[in-house]
Amino acid sequence: MNDVLQKVKGGLIVSCQALPEEPLHSSFIMGRMAFAAKEGGAVGIRANSVEDILEIRNNVDLPVIGIIKAVYENSEVYITPTEKEVEELIEKAHPEIIALDATDRFRPDGSTISTLFPKIREKYPDQLFMADCASYEDGMRAQKLGFDLVGTTLCGYTADTKGTKIPSFDLIHHLTSDLSVPLIAEGGIWEREDLQEVFKNGAFAAVIGTAVTRPREITRRFVEAIS
Repeated sequence: MNDVLQKVKGGLIVSCQALPEEPLHSSFIMGRMAFAAKEGGAVGIRANSVEDILEIRNNVDLPVIGIIKAVYENSEVYITPTEKEVEELIEKAHPEIIALDATDRFRPDGSTISTLFPKIREKYPDQLFMADCASYEDGMRAQKLGFDLVGTTLCGYTADTKGTKIPSFDLIHHLTSDLSVPLIAEGGIWEREDLQEVFKNGAFAAVIGTAVTRPREITRRFVEAIS
């Protein structure tokens, strides 16, 4: 097994991200957040943007799942949507794993993951790529396309899966039963019991973001409980 995958197997990957409109938007803060996650036992970090990844590198030596969130007016795809973002990550940030939206939605240049990813795979044969999926079909297609890992990242966040209760333990179970590549459980993991359940359903590793690294949303959740 690849050394990077061995390092994250069976562990918790913490997503350290803050968008420009969020209070903690700062590469410095994301670097310290990653350090805190490592101190707490995280085996990896998921991060957005070259700047954040480089700062995180200054703080921890954990494997990084790198993405670039880029909004294009003509597409719903925003997680590493084009080859341009992939090139930027590889040339400037060197994350161990790069994640892309692997749904079948049209991308900004009119391509789909089925037409885009084979070119990327051929150009970067040694790079690990993770498929951010919304459905079983997405995950199985991603494996055929040559992705190294499949994640449930986008379940509940696309038109076809909107309203799905997440984490979707059924989706995790079905994918882990049929995939030959590792399945990363991501999305909606709020409780310790959720985390235990995704592993019971065969997850190779799990990613938690909001429940750990977004204090505004964590606070709102508790405030709603007493409102």
